[in-house]
Amino acid sequence: MNKIYNPKREDWKTILRRPSHKVDAIEQSVQTIFNEVQRNGDAAIIKYTAQYDQVSLNEMLVSKAEIKEASASVSEELKAAIGVAKRNIEIFHKAQKTGKLAVETSKGVLCWQEKRPIQKIGLYIPGGTAPLFSTILMLAVPAAIAGCNEIALCSPPNKQGEIHPAILYTASICGITQIYKVGGIQAIAGLTFGSATIPKVYKIFGPGNQYVTMAKQIATKYGVAIDMPAGPSELLVVADDTADASFVASDLLSQAEHGADSQVLLVSTSQNMIRDVEAQLALQILDLPRKEIAQQAIAHSKLIYVEDDQSALDLINAYGPEHFIICVENEDFYIENTINAGSVFIGNYTPESAGDYASGTNHTLPTNGYAKQYSGVNLDSFMKSLTFQKISKKGIQEIGSVIEIMAEAEGLQAHKNAVSLRLESLK
Repeated sequence: MNKIYNPKREDWKTILRRPSHKVDAIEQSVQTIFNEVQRNGDAAIIKYTAQYDQVSLNEMLVSKAEIKEASASVSEELKAAIGVAKRNIEIFHKAQKTGKLAVETSKGVLCWQEKRPIQKIGLYIPGGTAPLFSTILMLAVPAAIAGCNEIALCSPPNKQGEIHPAILYTASICGITQIYKVGGIQAIAGLTFGSATIPKVYKIFGPGNQYVTMAKQIATKYGVAIDMPAGPSELLVVADDTADASFVASDLLSQAEHGADSQVLLVSTSQNMIRDVEAQLALQILDLPRKEIAQQAIAHSKLIYVEDDQSALDLINAYGPEHFIICVENEDFYIENTINAGSVFIGNYTPESAGDYASGTNHTLPTNGYAKQYSGVNLDSFMKSLTFQKISKKGIQEIGSVIEIMAEAEGLQAHKNAVSLRLESLK
């Protein structure tokens, strides 16, 4: 990792820059596939599945028999763990429910807000080197609580034309029956346009590589919403001498193993902590099955020393991390003043992995600095807020002249007439 001591504020932008990608080249490739899927539907999806996943499929929809067989192969231990995680996620997201909000803004003018589910949802679940069945819980559970009545799930097949058993099992216990053996750009395009097999949806959720991320952004050009712009996984830890260096190193590596383009940062007011964490990283990385991936991520990650908590906090808010771990004596200072972060983990015994799997919070979070303007996925991500109003005779008399004056000032005479006619009828 790159060690940086007391960086000048004018250098922060450069220091905190994420790993870059050649976006223009990616966008052109993604758009080409989108155009073909829009024209040729299933034929194009099957073509690109054969090209990228190296498997020729006769049927993209996963059958009930396949789900049953896959579920039987999942160990009882893993099933129990998934069950606990599902329960905790349900508890936390059910608590986010809000009721009708109503207020009388003027006499006889009643306004209220109610929430309705988004009807058609698409979930994208990566299934390559790390089959993220946990992401199904993070997306399908709140979608079900919100009341979304159509949920389609796409996940890439292996070379045998199968989806990982844990993905199929988790989807089944979440009540998802529309599961498709499709990954990558072609999956997002299929959900965007619809095909003879894959349904068109209103909003797409789920993580993916840079091609999937670009595909989701292009989907918005065709009237499909997405959960958020997202990029490679990232983690920032702030730690002082009260932290455990081995814990900090393990957290940094937990994100580094996601992908070679992941980024992890340690910000510390202790040079000793930086030294100790660096030593622990070198030691712990040796035993990781995904060591090579982690090493590539660590190569462009950073250990940053600053002299005081305020400087550390300012730097953290400037970065806007996806995951933010606080391991300091003065934790309240950071909790109260953190503005830009996707999800925050507090104390030596709160690993980021807890949020990834089983504590109950959602792990679908804004990356690439988008925590400055986006929230992570929550119950409201699957809902829309509708406003209603009902105005009585007294109400239109109360605010009618206000509407008339404003409409006339804007030169919108029909707007004014819609009120004037009603007022005249009440004389």
